[in-house]
Amino acid sequence: MVKVRDGQVANRPFYAAIGVTVDGCKDVLGLWAGTPGDGEGAKYWLAVLTELKNRGVADTMFVVCDGLKGLPEVVATTWPDAIVQTCVIHLLRNSFRLTSRKYWDQIAKELKLVSPPQAGGTPSAPTAAAARSEFEKFTGSWGARYPEFVKMFGASGS
Repeated sequence: MVKVRDGQVANRPFYAAIGVTVDGCKDVLGLWAGTPGDGEGAKYWLAVLTELKNRGVADTMFVVCDGLKGLPEVVATTWPDAIVQTCVIHLLRNSFRLTSRKYWDQIAKELKLVSPPQAGGTPSAPTAAAARSEFEKFTGSWGARYPEFVKMFGASGS
């Protein structure tokens, strides 16, 4: 949300599309100003992705998004071979709603062991194999109590 003066000052949502080439170069593909109250939906993103395709984004390998319902189908319409993956921050935010608040700290601590290395010395898995092993331990600890939570992470490719 950004404060915008259009006659009067109001909060408006802004959406960004950022591309990363296979060489690792980042590029801002576009910024779109939403209108308050309209919300975003799959139909809105179909227009955005179609615009990007028409402007020359011929193909994508991954589309990382917030888990909006209908978005994987929209991406498949625009770029049939693209893989849609939920952003890990959105995945965490959405998944913790499936668990009891009293376990959040413990679950978060164990999930950090599954994640890739982070700056600042945060404990994490040094390799993909180590991450898989930690996820298996995590599943053993929490799978029976919170199967839907564990399923979200297993289905996300984490």
